[in-house]
Amino acid sequence: MSAIIRLAREQDGQRFAEIYKPYVTDSAVSFEIDAPTSREMSERITAVERKHPWLVCTIDSEVAGYVYASPHKARPAYCWSVDVAIYTDAAFRRRRLGTALYTSLFECLRLQGVYNAYAGITVPNDASIGLHEALGFQLVGLYNNVGFKCGAWRDVGWWHLKLQEYSNNPVAPMDLEAACALPQWEAAISAGVAELRL
Repeated sequence: MSAIIRLAREQDGQRFAEIYKPYVTDSAVSFEIDAPTSREMSERITAVERKHPWLVCTIDSEVAGYVYASPHKARPAYCWSVDVAIYTDAAFRRRRLGTALYTSLFECLRLQGVYNAYAGITVPNDASIGLHEALGFQLVGLYNNVGFKCGAWRDVGWWHLKLQEYSNNPVAPMDLEAACALPQWEAAISAGVAELRL
């Protein structure tokens, strides 16, 4: 069995849509109501690819899961913080995909100069909370009854991970193209492969 972690491409949209659909249609994990199409997923990848990474893990050439970072807020003072999310195919559970993908994502974000990662989790969700806390995330707040899905009002907890020590004179994070050109990039993006259980 072989595995790689790489940057997502526009053509991954179809597989991403397949993986994401059950999280939308069969649960309250995602607050979307209608599952996005392959085209919509491709557009999401390309919309942020210049700034924030979307990573994919393939096992024996099949996309098993993906992870991405997106802006935490639009205003400039937030540029050192991102929101992160991860989705995996149920057929590849118990392979430590979450740990592997997040390990690579966090290394890439550190290389770009990002300081904070935030994850919003619909609660209860023991599996997701367990993954994030095992990676060092800490609960920083709870939005009570913030959304209505699957016949009930839902709470969303927010977890925070400090990616690196804070600087009093931080340089704005570099864009993805510049980060990819660094000699450390290949080591960063592949850092999570060793975490996989194949």
